[in-house]
Amino acid sequence: MKLKYIVTLANAPVRLHLLAMERSLRATGCDLPLRVIPYDDRRFNLPPNAEWWEMPELTSWFTSHRAHPMMRKYQCLTLSNYHFVDTDLCFLRNPTTVLAPHHGFITSCGHWRNPDDTVTPESQVILAANSTTWQTNVFNAGQFACDRQLFTVDEILRKVEEPKFAKTCLHFPFHDQPGLNLLVHSSNVPIHNLTLPPHNMQSTWAGDYPDDYSSFWHSEEQTPYLIHWAGKLMEQPRPIDQLFLKYLRPEELVEWNTLLSSKQKSSQTSRRRLFARHLRQALSALRSPKI
Repeated sequence: MKLKYIVTLANAPVRLHLLAMERSLRATGCDLPLRVIPYDDRRFNLPPNAEWWEMPELTSWFTSHRAHPMMRKYQCLTLSNYHFVDTDLCFLRNPTTVLAPHHGFITSCGHWRNPDDTVTPESQVILAANSTTWQTNVFNAGQFACDRQLFTVDEILRKVEEPKFAKTCLHFPFHDQPGLNLLVHSSNVPIHNLTLPPHNMQSTWAGDYPDDYSSFWHSEEQTPYLIHWAGKLMEQPRPIDQLFLKYLRPEELVEWNTLLSSKQKSSQTSRRRLFARHLRQALSALRSPKI
């Protein structure tokens, strides 16, 4: 695979994430252009060699159908030789070097051991009909690469409206991951996960490293070339977080810590509300007349 682009999805609330991710990419020696898909209209000034990348015909269509904004990521499937990454990620090695020997659709996540969030009941039926080991081919929608174009824009629009695809690829209300998995699988592109044999790269998910991390990386081949937080919030600090945070400047770290503090307070409030709701439900059940 000869990468030509690094692609991400962003808006102003994840500006600090993007800056740290982009700096980690440049620190590996990768100078590829960064294309940024707008999550919504909240844009900001991008670093050098980065530009907003929008496909209006796709964006407006998804907006008219009230699809989740993360589904704008589908436009990656119209490219070839690209690497998509979420902004809550940092690079440890140059992706152009790491992916050079590989072909097809490449991921390096551990969803093969926990595929639940990669499928819907409808899409799981389709995947299971193709293979008894379908779990080894599912992937995290926050980091993947491909050396070929899988669809045109028109093909994507037609595909996601098909009855067996629409509930997963268009109307799923939470995120894009099941839809992206289903679209990629329907293209019949070979899928290779670098954390599975014969590659056996160690985990790229920050959540797998609650304490020490480098002791798992005994060779360059075993060392992940990126680390993805993927829903593992940094409000609960772990040593591996420093791989990401070291790319923020002092004034940005102040802003970052303010954001974390705000999220912690919001999370505590949400937990209290959830506890109160469960308590009310339990009390209501106790007061209900027994039959």
